[in-house]
Amino acid sequence: MALTLRSAAFSNGGEIPAKYTCEAEDIAPPLEWLSVPENTRTLVLIIDDPDAPDPNAPKMTWVHWVLYNIPPQAAGLTEGATAKDLPAGTKQGLNDWKKAAYGGPCPPIGRHRYFHKLYALDTVITIKNKPTKAEIETALKGHIIEQTELIGTYKKSG
Repeated sequence: MALTLRSAAFSNGGEIPAKYTCEAEDIAPPLEWLSVPENTRTLVLIIDDPDAPDPNAPKMTWVHWVLYNIPPQAAGLTEGATAKDLPAGTKQGLNDWKKAAYGGPCPPIGRHRYFHKLYALDTVITIKNKPTKAEIETALKGHIIEQTELIGTYKKSG
């Protein structure tokens, strides 16, 4: 079976509940992964939005969360996970708010797509503290065993 990423909070292609966004609690959604390849040394999770700032005229990909060196035995992340709740050894990179934490959807205009990308790696990432998404993506090159994604959407109610 292939590496799979899912959430109890929303289905693939479905709407992310407001609870996980800047309009409400702004907490991380629960995530679960299945069928991690046997030879996986670590996992990486990147959540980003390629539709920023406007889905009709995207100019950048906004990074919401970067986690790396997640142990392969971990089965997922609990709802509202913060640094203290992450599996032992997991490290956080910087999001586009310049914070090593989850930042929920907060689209300025229109409905955006939020890609939750999970990578199974054959290595442990040795990189400076709080790297950017770009630095993690460079470190991934040549080490991805398998990858999967879960896409959620969100549009502000106002």
